[in-house]
Amino acid sequence: MRNPYEVLGIREGTDIEGIKRAYKELVKKYHPDQYMNNPLSDLAEEKLKEINQAYDYLIKKAEADLGSRRSTQSDFREAQNNGYQNSSDRSYYDQVRSYININKFAAAENLLSQAGNRDGEWYYLYGLVCMRKGWYNDALTSLRTAVNMEPNNFEYREALNRVMNSNRQYQSTVYQRRGYNSGPDMCSLCQCMICTDCCCECMGSDFISCC
Repeated sequence: MRNPYEVLGIREGTDIEGIKRAYKELVKKYHPDQYMNNPLSDLAEEKLKEINQAYDYLIKKAEADLGSRRSTQSDFREAQNNGYQNSSDRSYYDQVRSYININKFAAAENLLSQAGNRDGEWYYLYGLVCMRKGWYNDALTSLRTAVNMEPNNFEYREALNRVMNSNRQYQSTVYQRRGYNSGPDMCSLCQCMICTDCCCECMGSDFISCC
């Protein structure tokens, strides 16, 4: 499936109401009634199918993100009541790591965003969240900051080195394949898989078992 945001003609992060408005406009445009006895009717039907798939995906994603934000807010209020109100408390980081391990990246990001103190571990965990979400430049910046703040921390240095090495390997592979046009989607997929595997290994799990 193509990028669902591109299919609906909206920006990433559009709220549920915005998704619904875009969907309704496109359904009206490509509805079968508009193409009766028209040679483009088959193309319109395929387009409408693609629109429905994109809409279903984005609505489910938006609802899941909304649920994660509500859950995070509840968790944070409970955390404050239990006595950890800043990011220097061990329980705070344990909760963030727990969210990352179960792939609740929005929840982890929201919890991190509410921290008052941003130390090396904060930047390390934020870097992992960025990598899992595909924000590679932000991930590298955050991991470098974590290492600069705590240069003797092996966990931070290992994560940064693995991400940088994977990025160099990816770029080397692209350069070696000059003249072979596999399309940007496949390249993006490979990069995403490599970086996701690095982050999984940093958190003690594995995404690509053969690597």
